[in-house]
Amino acid sequence: MSDIFHGGKIILDGDIGKLQILLTNDDGIQSPGLWAAADALSELGFVHVAAPRDQFSGAGRSLPITSDGIILPTQVVVRGKEWTVYGVGGTPAQAVLHAVLEILPDMPDLVVSGINYGENLGTGITASGTVGAALEAASMGIPAIAVSLETDPRHHHSYSTDVDFTVAAYFTAMFARMILKFTMLPDIHVLKVDVPANATRETPWQVTRLSRQRYYEPLAPERKTWDVPGVVGYRLSGDPRQDAVDSDVYALRVKREVSVTPLSLDMTSRVDLKDFEILLQKPEDQKEEN
Repeated sequence: MSDIFHGGKIILDGDIGKLQILLTNDDGIQSPGLWAAADALSELGFVHVAAPRDQFSGAGRSLPITSDGIILPTQVVVRGKEWTVYGVGGTPAQAVLHAVLEILPDMPDLVVSGINYGENLGTGITASGTVGAALEAASMGIPAIAVSLETDPRHHHSYSTDVDFTVAAYFTAMFARMILKFTMLPDIHVLKVDVPANATRETPWQVTRLSRQRYYEPLAPERKTWDVPGVVGYRLSGDPRQDAVDSDVYALRVKREVSVTPLSLDMTSRVDLKDFEILLQKPEDQKEEN
């Protein structure tokens, strides 16, 4: 069996022709959630793993110029199989860019981001590195899924083995299979999947929209003076039972179902643009009447 060397990766002949899946996350290359997804997705195609070298939760879709972009190939063993994976010196979105531009032999058929420690719901998803990586892939024309598992906040920035990703991995593969089989509708660029902590394989799933509420409430740093380091904290905000019944928050927190939210790269406000233009052009005294 011959092999091909491309972008620092050896591709065996037996892998040519398989569906190519790029897997990334924002928790970093050492995250157990990443490896649970890798194992599940390997049944669907060849899985390339390229993820941030370090923990990068909360990075959104950022592309900071301070990232070094160093790519470190590493050998890991997942369920007895040896994988060559790539730790990237950058954010989740940058990991996607380096993978597509330098590591993979061809454009992937699908990008999966996750499985994240902690759910990504409501208006805060723009801060999510998990979602940000998927959006970056979508901007390159690649179908993408962002998968998160509901966890206790104390596990959000950990690699805790107390968190079981088995069921979330099952849903990751299930929705990946759907996306690979069907073409998504024109305005759907990312599928955001959030799995309840107590879900089983039999847990129902529901297509939802983003909650319009803030899911996490920011907390001021606990410090006495500003010249010492301080990190803005967060806690769960509001009562999920007061949210819209078709929202991602209500589906996961109240109904305890898997939330599946289609996302679009088009962030244009859903107003009549002509009416809005007319409003802007009105004299100031008439605007106040509105």
